[in-house]
Amino acid sequence: MPRIAALLGLAGTAHALVAPSTQHQRLAPAHAVADLLRDAKLDIPWLAEGDAPKENKVNTPDSAKRIFALPTAPKRVEESPERVEEVRARARTAAADAAALRGMLVGDADQTAWWRSPPPAGEGTERDLTKDEPLRVLVAGGGLAGLVTAAACHAKGMKVALFEQASSYAPYGGPIQIQSNALRAIQRINPKIYEDLVQAGTCTADRVSGLKIGYKRGNKLAGLYDKGDWLVRFDTLGPALEAELPPTVVVDRPVIQQIFVKHGFPADTVRIKSRVVDYEDRGGCVKVTLEDGTEAFGDVLVGADGVWSSVRKIMHGLDEGAGGDAASGAAGGALDEAEARKMARDTVRVAQKALRRYSGFTCYAALANHKASNIEEVSYQILLGDKKYFVSTDGGGERQQWFALIREDAGGVDPEPTPENPTPKLDRLRREFANGDAYACDQDGKVWDGFALELVDATPRPSS
Repeated sequence: MPRIAALLGLAGTAHALVAPSTQHQRLAPAHAVADLLRDAKLDIPWLAEGDAPKENKVNTPDSAKRIFALPTAPKRVEESPERVEEVRARARTAAADAAALRGMLVGDADQTAWWRSPPPAGEGTERDLTKDEPLRVLVAGGGLAGLVTAAACHAKGMKVALFEQASSYAPYGGPIQIQSNALRAIQRINPKIYEDLVQAGTCTADRVSGLKIGYKRGNKLAGLYDKGDWLVRFDTLGPALEAELPPTVVVDRPVIQQIFVKHGFPADTVRIKSRVVDYEDRGGCVKVTLEDGTEAFGDVLVGADGVWSSVRKIMHGLDEGAGGDAASGAAGGALDEAEARKMARDTVRVAQKALRRYSGFTCYAALANHKASNIEEVSYQILLGDKKYFVSTDGGGERQQWFALIREDAGGVDPEPTPENPTPKLDRLRREFANGDAYACDQDGKVWDGFALELVDATPRPSS
């Protein structure tokens, strides 16, 4: 039986910070003049004069209305105060359960765990798999990828142990949109997990999503757009109904984690404070060494330990410093401004060692307890600009998760607060996405749609 060290990521759970291509695909000769004008960036005032089409401002087009009106379609119901509190309380409870280490491997159970001993046949001997002695799987990384992997392996009758570097499942990271195809996959892995996720989630497929222009743009040949006009609108519900899939929902990350820990596999499967630092193929098994010196034995090692994967570092023979805890799918980001600055420096250093390519964008992100002005019609939108863009999505419980992405070189650090500027991050975002209030325009003279700063200004300020 070959020993395998596999690397996993969880696609679709985060926004890919990849710089857009500067090349425009020529689809038809009729677009040649518009392409030429766009590429040449001609400044001809009369071409930009006039009114943008009114249909660019309509949130829900007739095609989407027909889908939302189908008898089998979920119907959007405005969240009541009780539902808002239910969603937010569930997230708080999940975070508290994680902090209390509910379901984690601790104490005497840790000392007698099955993975502390080689398989029955010994380290160097191949063995037959049976129902009583199934495949033994070690998973490095307790984020969403690791949790789903562990649940899937357990559902197939395998023994599973999951090693997470963080000290707890901290309430880091915003809600996660679980698309229809992912929900179906989870349903097949474990119906109870699926049921709990759907019950805990907020449906986002009952409204439109799409791309908007951030500021007034275009010309009479290529098309005129006012700030905030739609470029593309789509619904995720139509394809889901056609494929008989459940509609997309959004669920808080700690809630997802605790549902998987509770229903995905036996208690004591997850061991925290357990970063994998080495592994070795022993012929009959794989031996894993953890940061505290503990050794674990299994038939298979799965590396689901994130972009700074230690398993990947070992597998590809990368230099020391290519793996690390700059980010964790379980615990994640900085606790305060001082740690954030250290992580910014560490991330650049680790990325260079790990041969990771910088996307070209700095990302600011937050979760705002705010009922968005267009929440009843729009669940997800992106305001696009030349050098930056602003992403927002319904987080459930009258909350908006947002990401502000700004093109710049790697290694930047925000200024420290001063009496003259106590909130430098806020000030920067108000400048970058200026809507004519605090600042007349951004550094390129563009006046942005006000939705970006609606969310930024509704976000609680850090204490330092």
